[in-house]
Amino acid sequence: MRPDVLAYYFPHWHADERDSRWFRPGFTEWELVRNATPRFPGHRQPRIPTLGHRDETDPRVMDSEVQLARAHGIDGFIFDYYWYDDGPYLQRALDEGFLGRGQDATPMRFALMWANHDLLDLYPLPAPSSGAQPRLLRPGGVGLESFEQMTDHVVSAYFAHPDYYTVDGKPFFSIYELGTFVAAIGGVEAAAEALAGLDRKARQAGLPGVHVDAVVWGAGILPNHVTISRPRELLSALPVASASSYTWLHHVDIDAHPFPVGDWDRVRAEAFAAYWSYPDDLALPFVPNISVGWDNSPRTSPEAVWERNVGYGWTPSFECSVESITLAAAESVKLLAAQPGAPAMVTVNAWNEWTEGSYLLPDTERGTELLEALGAAFPR
Repeated sequence: MRPDVLAYYFPHWHADERDSRWFRPGFTEWELVRNATPRFPGHRQPRIPTLGHRDETDPRVMDSEVQLARAHGIDGFIFDYYWYDDGPYLQRALDEGFLGRGQDATPMRFALMWANHDLLDLYPLPAPSSGAQPRLLRPGGVGLESFEQMTDHVVSAYFAHPDYYTVDGKPFFSIYELGTFVAAIGGVEAAAEALAGLDRKARQAGLPGVHVDAVVWGAGILPNHVTISRPRELLSALPVASASSYTWLHHVDIDAHPFPVGDWDRVRAEAFAAYWSYPDDLALPFVPNISVGWDNSPRTSPEAVWERNVGYGWTPSFECSVESITLAAAESVKLLAAQPGAPAMVTVNAWNEWTEGSYLLPDTERGTELLEALGAAFPR
């Protein structure tokens, strides 16, 4: 059976009022894409979007991307959704762009992944030799009051929408950093009650509940994330229905890979070795992921000497091949078939993570090559 294919959507391609205060009016990460420079011989930077540096809050722009995604086997977007202790951030891509397309627009499902990590100033990161640490813009952890405000909003504004993606009728809601959520909300019992409260809100809205998904990590590449030392024990104590992965790099030891150019197919093999262990290790259904490359150099200081550095930034550059997508798609289908209770879905990282070098949108060098590979791997 063909699974649903949902691509992560990163919404930092429009002006946001917070960015205007933190940086300058009109700032978006397109600025980093434009200013990217090659850091070593053969380094493919800057990447130039074939469609241009567009404003995703324009419903016409968003609908053209939806049409492109639908034509290449993608059934929905999972929006990286930011809500901090003082409210939402980068929500206009979803609210004005995607949902603003209107009832007659190209059909497309959507879901949310609450990106509850610390928001750091990576625009760009300072050079390691400077000794400077990235500025903390907002902490990822939120208390119960903010969580209640967020869940009130997502239930009424999104879960009730007819295009919201569901598993067995339940809205799919993913949490990026489960450890951060638990620590900030007041512990495991408080987290369980908060998630039970979210489920009650959905039922009161006429839905059959919420399918809560937890993104799991092997090795992390973002600083300051709260790791989970006993994930199976934690997951069993919470009303979590599935586990998933955001990117292959969360499941490999990146320091064991060559620098500055890595082998993405090796990353794929290592990630899937971890994926196969997760259903038993976590005692939960696991949703596999296909990742389409990595190069976060646009978010690092262009003046710095390019050298391996522990932590986020200064990592190897990885180019994704068509073969890697094909192999990952086949392995994902096998992994789902081995889990009769797993959601029939595969995630893709990502639709548009330009500043992390993980995107399906066409650029001027490779065109629609990766999109075509994904569509061929999941024909409708």
